[in-house]
Order: sequence, then structure tokens, then C-alpha cells
Amino acid sequence: MSNTTLNIVAIAIFSIVMASLLGPLIQLSPAVPAIAAAAMLCLFTADIFAWGGRMGNLIVDGFAQFSADHRDRIVHHEAGHFLVAHVLGISVTGYTLSAWDSFRQGQPGRGGVRFDDQPLQAALQTNQLPVQFLDRYCTVWMAGAAAERLIYGDVQGGADDQDNFRILWAQLRRPTSEGNIKLRWSALRARTLLETHRTAYDALVAAMSQGASVEDCRQILDAAIDETEAIAA
Repeated sequence: MSNTTLNIVAIAIFSIVMASLLGPLIQLSPAVPAIAAAAMLCLFTADIFAWGGRMGNLIVDGFAQFSADHRDRIVHHEAGHFLVAHVLGISVTGYTLSAWDSFRQGQPGRGGVRFDDQPLQAALQTNQLPVQFLDRYCTVWMAGAAAERLIYGDVQGGADDQDNFRILWAQLRRPTSEGNIKLRWSALRARTLLETHRTAYDALVAAMSQGASVEDCRQILDAAIDETEAIAA
């Protein structure tokens, strides 16, 4: 069960208990909390086993989307992934900025940037994963959190990104302590790339906020990076 679903279940249980306690005071039939509890139990069971926690994500993210600060942070986080992947030569295949957009596109989670990970999976199957190859993907995973820290000074997202890294690290059967060092190094490298290409990053944030296509985002990045390099030269 996901943390999101657990939180919603806890809130639902609290609400039902309060309704049961206050029911006699407001002349609420005892059947109402009982029916509500049964209905919620059915919904949450279906969410866990049939929908993979998507309903919980939709509910939580739906409320969060009312916050302009939340929406802004999401865009900056995902733009960090997008830019670093583009700079490191990892193809971006799509992105979403909310759970609803992900649901409509048949994607899990609350949103995010999707990469072409077939080269990574192929390398894992052959047990031949070059260090440089691993470093690129780890840096991309840490780029969202690095972008948040760069812009806001703290990090609220990125748990799923770290999970992706730890799953990969477990497959490689490498020491956890070494993995923690790799995480910190990747986050530092991602921040350096974001700072180096800050103009391109800001342009990408603006484009993604307007729902620009992946191809348009690529062109915006290429143009901004070329301009920065021309000025530096």
C-alpha cells in the first residue's frame, strides 16, 4: 500500500470515528458511518489491488493542484530531469505535471518525465553496465531534487527517483554505502549542469508550464544552449 493511500485511509477512519461520536448529538443515524466505512473500504481495496494506488494519487494531487506554489515546484522539478537528460544524451519520450495528466496517458504516479531506458535495461540483461552509463542515469534521477534545491533551497519531491536508483543498485549488488556516495555525487553533478545551463533551464520551465510538446522543449533547449555557448566563445 502506498503512503498516499495510507494517509487517505487514516483520514477516512478519523472522519468516520468522529461521525460516530458526534452522530447522536446531531441526530445522525448510526447506519450512515457504517455505510460510509463499507463504501470507503471497497474503494480503497479496489485502488490498491486493481488501480495500483492511482485513485489515492488523484485525490491527493487534485487538492495539491489548487496551490500555485505546488504547481510551480512540480514544473521546476520535472524541468530539472528534462534538461539534464537532454544534456547527457538520454532521450525524453514524454512528461506530465499532474496525476490527472498521468492517468489520462495511462501512466502511473502523479506525473513526471519519461525517459528511454531501453539501453539501460539491455545493459543490465547482459551484465555489462559501463560506469559512465550508470553515472548518466543516476544524474538524471537526482536532477529533479537538485533543481528544487537550486530554486527553493529545499527538497520536497524525489522519493520515487531515489527508489529507482536503489532498485537499480540492488540489481547491481553493490554496497549500500557506495550507493549513498553515488547519490550525493549525482546530485552535485546535476546541480552543476543546471547552473551551467541556467538560461536554458529557465526557458524550459516556461515552456513546460505552457504545456509545450517534447519536441518543442528540445528545440528550446538546443537554441538556448547554442546561444549560451556562442556568448561564452
